[in-house]
Amino acid sequence: MKDIMGMMKAAGEMKAKMEAMQAELAELVVEGRSGGGMVVVALSGKGDVRGIKIDPALLKPEDAEVIEDLIVAAFTDAKGKSEVEMQRKMAEATAGLPIPPGMKFPF
Repeated sequence: MKDIMGMMKAAGEMKAKMEAMQAELAELVVEGRSGGGMVVVALSGKGDVRGIKIDPALLKPEDAEVIEDLIVAAFTDAKGKSEVEMQRKMAEATAGLPIPPGMKFPF
């Protein structure tokens, strides 16, 4: 019976940690850059776009395709950083818990 109570307590603690982590991720903002910083995309920790900055030197009609590619590259960079931060926070939240390999959070 003690094991079940311990598991229930651990599950409750993990739930609280997960909720706190979700709140942190919602507030987190990471920036992805491309073109030597000429294009910057800001994402929340949950992957929502918070902003895009484009250096005015790029704003020529003949450079539209280059700008589009740079925005995609900056977004990809920001998304990768966001995912790394999420994994780091998940590792902190689940530290010491016996979680099967490959199990993904949040559920």
